[in-house]
Amino acid sequence: MADKVRNYNRRYRYEYNIFRSMFYFAFMYVVVIPFMHIFFDYKISGKENLPKKGKLIFTANHVSHFDPPMMSWACYRLIAYMAKKELFQKGDKWEFLVKRLGAFAVDRTKPEIATFKTVRDIFSTSWALGVFPQGGIRPYGSDISDLKKGFIVIAKNAKADIVPVAIANWGGYPKLKPFRKSTVELHIGKPISYELSEDEIIKQWCEHIVKYADYTCSILDSKENITL
Repeated sequence: MADKVRNYNRRYRYEYNIFRSMFYFAFMYVVVIPFMHIFFDYKISGKENLPKKGKLIFTANHVSHFDPPMMSWACYRLIAYMAKKELFQKGDKWEFLVKRLGAFAVDRTKPEIATFKTVRDIFSTSWALGVFPQGGIRPYGSDISDLKKGFIVIAKNAKADIVPVAIANWGGYPKLKPFRKSTVELHIGKPISYELSEDEIIKQWCEHIVKYADYTCSILDSKENITL
């Protein structure tokens, strides 16, 4: 009964324990990795950019429902994702996984104190934070300038660097046909310091995503006239 009324915008340090970590990695090894090998022609680059330690916020463009497990797999980290609150409602097809894999709910229309408290508790463990700054799934070819800037506020508040991850060449959800693999490339960028200005963080994040994935960015075009 308690689970039916719980608001998952507030999660606590004790929830990110050894048992959830074991479940997380078991899910990666038993489900995600075999699935990727069987159904995807994939490429991962930039692993040398991953810091060995420290508070980190992993941020990527958002092209599919597979993005969170793919980013966790590529970066090989325990990552608690910010997710829209609708995913935690009874009956949603992703409800079981988002709850068990440590995600927490956010209201994308306004920041909440509970969000910052949850982030604080996450960073007091070995887990990292995962955010999709576009605020939802966006197709290639769109302009990524209109980002939800809450991840920058969180980064500065928590003193956590931001790791950009470009999800490129997404070939769509795989079809259950023999010898028909979909495609995807994940490019991990160098960490962006939380100490930089908001404009500089956005600029560096957009540069990485535009360089590897098929997006446009009016910020780069207007301010820098950069062609990547």
